[in-house]
Amino acid sequence: MKIMKVSLLLLIILGLTFSVALAKKHLPEERGKTLFEDPKFAGGSKACNECHPNGKGLEKAAGKKEFKIMGKTQKSLEEAVNFCIVNANMGKVIDAKSGQMKDVVAYIKSLKGKVKQKAAGY
Repeated sequence: MKIMKVSLLLLIILGLTFSVALAKKHLPEERGKTLFEDPKFAGGSKACNECHPNGKGLEKAAGKKEFKIMGKTQKSLEEAVNFCIVNANMGKVIDAKSGQMKDVVAYIKSLKGKVKQKAAGY
C-alpha cells in the first residue's frame, strides 16, 4: 500500500512538472520569441534575432511611445515591428491586431529591464 501511495505521489509530481513546462511554451512571450527567431516569419529573409540577438537593443522598447528607425518615425511598437519586417527583413506587413503581432510585442516587452549578460572569463 505504501509503494502505491509513493508511486501515485511521484506520478502527480511528474505530471505537474511537465504541465508547467508545457504551459510556459504557450505564453505569448514564448510564442513571440519563437517567431522572433524564425527566419520565415512574415515572409522575411532572416530572423529578427539576426539583427537583435537575444533581443539586444530592444530592452527599452516596451516603454517607448515613438521609434526612429532608418530615419523614419513610427508611432507604436507594432508600427516599428512592421517597419523592420518590411524594410530590414524584406517581409510582409502583419496585422497590428493579429495574434502573431501580439506575441512578438509580448516578447519584446518581456525584454524590459533585462540585464546584459557579462562576458565569461572575468
